[in-house]
Amino acid sequence: MARQGSFFDAATGHAGCADPAGQLALSRDQLLAWQRRLVAFQAPLFARRQVASAQTCLFASQEAAPAAQALSLDLLELQPQALSFWRWPQAPQRGAAVYFVLDRPPALDRPLLLYVGETGRADRRWKGAHDCKHYLAAYGEALVRAGLEGRPSIRFCLDVPAAARPRRALEQALIRHWQPPFNKETRERWATPFTAGPDPA
Repeated sequence: MARQGSFFDAATGHAGCADPAGQLALSRDQLLAWQRRLVAFQAPLFARRQVASAQTCLFASQEAAPAAQALSLDLLELQPQALSFWRWPQAPQRGAAVYFVLDRPPALDRPLLLYVGETGRADRRWKGAHDCKHYLAAYGEALVRAGLEGRPSIRFCLDVPAAARPRRALEQALIRHWQPPFNKETRERWATPFTAGPDPA
């Protein structure tokens, strides 16, 4: 799988956004401004979400168009889990899924959808290498350096097509709808100021 690489610094427009020691160099104001841009776009989408009862049968009809499915899904009704869920002795979910990585920064009091993914094996996808894990590590470190707090979680929706093609179509519809900044499809829109490079040894 190809790595997504570096993005542009949202504030300066310079590639890399690292200081000579290889550390992220984002100020508190830059990071808050980046988060607020994301909130401005996503907050209305969260506000229009459907009630939980509508979600329970969301994917019951395989004929439903992916775009309609994406509009109907209530992300905040999905059970949040720690990002380290994959280390648990028994995975809480198995099989096909779409999954969502969210942050609930106390400084903003609004959720941020950072990443959307799909998998045929929900109990294994997060194990091993995953670009989103690197973005989250860089994001978490940037928050700490800026004196900000993050509350990331991952949520799974298992009521999805078992076949890969319709599940990927749903994932792409969700990405188009929510524009999460850690997905490669939205890198230019958000000028995500984090890298997907592995942690130094």
